[in-house]
Amino acid sequence: MIRRIFRYIGYAILFFFISSFLAVLVYKYVPVSITPLMIIRYCESVAEGKKGYIRHMWVPLERISPSLAQAVVASEDNLFPTHSGFDFKQIKKVWEENKTRKVPRGASTISQQTAKNVFLWPGRSYFRKGLEAYFTFLIEHIWGKRRIMEVYLNSIEMGRFIYGAEAVAQLHFKTHAEKLTRQQCALIAATLPNPRVYNSAAPSSYMLKRQKQILSLMDKIGPLSLED
Repeated sequence: MIRRIFRYIGYAILFFFISSFLAVLVYKYVPVSITPLMIIRYCESVAEGKKGYIRHMWVPLERISPSLAQAVVASEDNLFPTHSGFDFKQIKKVWEENKTRKVPRGASTISQQTAKNVFLWPGRSYFRKGLEAYFTFLIEHIWGKRRIMEVYLNSIEMGRFIYGAEAVAQLHFKTHAEKLTRQQCALIAATLPNPRVYNSAAPSSYMLKRQKQILSLMDKIGPLSLED
């Protein structure tokens, strides 16, 4: 019986590694049309007795303003083009800060956020963080930076029930992702710490201040060069 249990566990582990590798490989080429977070947010709304929506329109990276990728790198992860998926200096810094903070803050890179958005669920457990690290390793080596950025900009939550650059461009700015201005891109990036609270269509004074900071950071980092 014990041998049989361990054999089944072994099969389950093998199945997980094979299926996860294949999923990452498929998503290197196939648009990510829906993510676990989209489903979770929809179900949460329905459970509260409200209408749920999933506003999401996939567009290739070529049809997204380069300023948006520049803005999210400037505000979220300025080492994205060069790191291996993890910013260990930032992780160490946040670890020390969180010892005295009432509300812990994260140190996830764009790669880690993409892995979480596409393959996992929100949460802070060590088990989920371990899976996040595993998927981050896979997408860094199988997708490359350009594809990671493409998936990130198409899947990230950018407002209530709004996912991706094209959806937020149409709903908040009445335009398309490829026509977003630098100012609009910086404003979108300013919402990313909490896009369900911060609204790029009706920016608060804090968001406008953060927009100016991001625009300044965008000037410092300059144009991005992302490899496949």
